[in-house]
Amino acid sequence: MSGSERGAWALVGVLTGAAGLAASHLAAGLGGAADSPVVAVAEQVIRRAPGALTERAIQALGHADKPVLVGTILVLLAVVFAALGVVARRRRGLAIAGLTAVALVGLAAILAQPGDPVVPLLALAAGYLTWLVVLPLLAGPLESLESLAPDVPNPSSAEGRLGTSGASGPSRRVFLLRVGLVAGAAALGTYAGTVAGHGRRAVEEARRRLRLTGVTRPRPAPAASAGVEGQPPWQTPARDFYLIDTSIVPPAVDPDDWRLRIHGLVDREVELGFADLLERQRTEAWVTLACVSNEVGGDLVGNAWWSGVRLAPLLAEAGVRTEADGVLQTSHDGWTCLTPLEALTDDRNAMLAVAMNGAPLPVEHGFPVRVVVPGLYGYVSATKWVVDLEVTRFDRAQGYWTDKGWSALGPVKLASRIDVPRGGAEVAAGRVAVAGVAWQQHTGIEAVEVSVDGGTWSPATLAAEPTVDAWVQWRHVVELDAGDHDVRVRATSRAGEVQTEERADPVPDGATGWHRVEFTVV
Repeated sequence: MSGSERGAWALVGVLTGAAGLAASHLAAGLGGAADSPVVAVAEQVIRRAPGALTERAIQALGHADKPVLVGTILVLLAVVFAALGVVARRRRGLAIAGLTAVALVGLAAILAQPGDPVVPLLALAAGYLTWLVVLPLLAGPLESLESLAPDVPNPSSAEGRLGTSGASGPSRRVFLLRVGLVAGAAALGTYAGTVAGHGRRAVEEARRRLRLTGVTRPRPAPAASAGVEGQPPWQTPARDFYLIDTSIVPPAVDPDDWRLRIHGLVDREVELGFADLLERQRTEAWVTLACVSNEVGGDLVGNAWWSGVRLAPLLAEAGVRTEADGVLQTSHDGWTCLTPLEALTDDRNAMLAVAMNGAPLPVEHGFPVRVVVPGLYGYVSATKWVVDLEVTRFDRAQGYWTDKGWSALGPVKLASRIDVPRGGAEVAAGRVAVAGVAWQQHTGIEAVEVSVDGGTWSPATLAAEPTVDAWVQWRHVVELDAGDHDVRVRATSRAGEVQTEERADPVPDGATGWHRVEFTVV
């Protein structure tokens, strides 16, 4: 087989595959499914990947980890489809068997997903049937071209090249026409499938129309800000709040369809709809959330004004049995975490949050309802799109991340960060302002100290701390001459703990160590 022939058959395979993927994407969008079979495969890769590999991906790629994963899967599929196209030249049945194997991978991923699989399965079927139609549609004219090409000993001659005989002209035109039609249809189907994702749009519209009583707009105290130019705000806007979850496409949950079940080791099950939840007494609080994957000095932490319903009264209403010590939370997309029961029933403001910074939760942050628990890392507490709370025991259950090597309890560690100056920055000589944040939710910050160029520790000035569940901003001004300098920071908690210098990776229970920044004074 010449290179041009192999390229033509590879094109047949790639276009066949693309047409099927576009058809499944369109069917999923028309059916209101949250994702396509490709996304279902990507989510299973995330769920089944070793914890250490997942952690490295988050650190290396940040918010781009999921688009990179989906893109990688698409590239691998393109290679597979190209190879199957080449195979189809001589062994059509084997190529169809290969396409069937690809479909079976999608089938397994869909069946492993939570929720109703009907629409995703129909989308998969649409893609598979498209493959069976498009492959012979493109292969037929190409086979005619090859059969019309004369068998000559010199393939470089004009008569020996594919498609140069006069008789092959119509077949060649048919092939090119079909290639163009299939490519155009695949592009149009992909676009239409995206536009047809009306489920997400409907939920966004429901969120826009929602009016929540008992939810107030946040009013950050001016004294909570350290007032240093270039420092991030004390209140983190929703658009800037970090996003870490396992969902490729955020679940679109209509408030009218949302239900929460509280069951397990309880005297009576409790089931609530969204309207039922809103009838309960509301609570509001400033709470800083932190991801266990946050490196020393990292930005996977944010502070917001959360509004919702306290969990402690709801669990008391269910009648938690004495042997219980944990609550297994489950998200609409099947993600789980196991939370210490004590953290949901003590005096902290653990809540089912319905609003963030005075507005209904953004879809990507858990609309219509998520869990917020001060003092615990998100991987053991902060379930978005929560639909199930099973009261249980730690010796009977475990959450998604604890199954991958992270510790079971997840209390937030004492941490501090330098925001100003940035690493590698140039600042003017003289009085240099150093500023940042420190946090240990549900404990609070007593003091922050700064060391310049390895010198003695000097106390920083703390801004107001409205609650021990929120971070505190700090600042320190120091006289510096021109040259290269570095600054380190450490915090002391209200419990008397001094932040350790010892560096530790986020796995298995959060990073530790002093944040250090190098900069130049000019």
